[in-house]
Amino acid sequence: MSLEFFSATDVGRARDNNEDSVALDEDVGLAVLADGMGGYNAGEVASQMLTSFIRAELGRWLKESGAAASPADVRRAMDICVDNANRAIFNAANTNPRYAGMGTTLVLGVFRAEGLLLGHVGDSRGYRLRAGQLTQITRDHSLLQEQLDAGLLTPEEAVYSNNKNLVTRAVGVEDTVMLELHLHEVLPGDQFLFCSDGLSDMLEDDALRQLLIARPALPEASHALIEAANEAGGRDNIALILVRAENKPKAEPRSWWPFGRR
Repeated sequence: MSLEFFSATDVGRARDNNEDSVALDEDVGLAVLADGMGGYNAGEVASQMLTSFIRAELGRWLKESGAAASPADVRRAMDICVDNANRAIFNAANTNPRYAGMGTTLVLGVFRAEGLLLGHVGDSRGYRLRAGQLTQITRDHSLLQEQLDAGLLTPEEAVYSNNKNLVTRAVGVEDTVMLELHLHEVLPGDQFLFCSDGLSDMLEDDALRQLLIARPALPEASHALIEAANEAGGRDNIALILVRAENKPKAEPRSWWPFGRR
């Protein structure tokens, strides 16, 4: 299959700086999205440190290992890279008072022949659009999700909860972090959306689905999603990555004649 990638960020309507960051390395099927948190510009620093580190380090490893690496090898490389990035952000937060308490969420995808290896930390999300159905394929690491899982809140009550932005896991906040990592099948026609909560908090899943279906071109879909989130309030920065999988076109048969067909 061939993969098409597109990414975008937007400051939204309520903030002056952008604490969301994205990075792509299409040659190795790598997509990274982060939503920073912290005072002053610390959230922006944390998210940019994370996306830059992963794109450089994991991207280099994927280039060097190529298709020879097994899924288990890639999982281990993803874990090690996130752990190293976590330590770098944690150390920066603990040595520079301006960055104290900074951290960031993460969605990390590696597309391979075996499927999508998708890791995440925090409440930034991954979705899959298949045959017109949108499915959330990550599970938020948040207090709100824990309350839903425990039956303390209904989905209807969760919409109005004050705990929406309280994450229970983030990169750089502690000296270790656990990356939740799963392998997902990728079929021709599948489309994947990675996004920060600046998008998912503003738009219901069905609105995301309808916008993606109505605009097949990834740049147009990206613009429509950001515009809709801003029209709904734009209360946070918005970041998204779109990836579409398609069958590779069959190569035209070549003639044996050295100067082309006769």
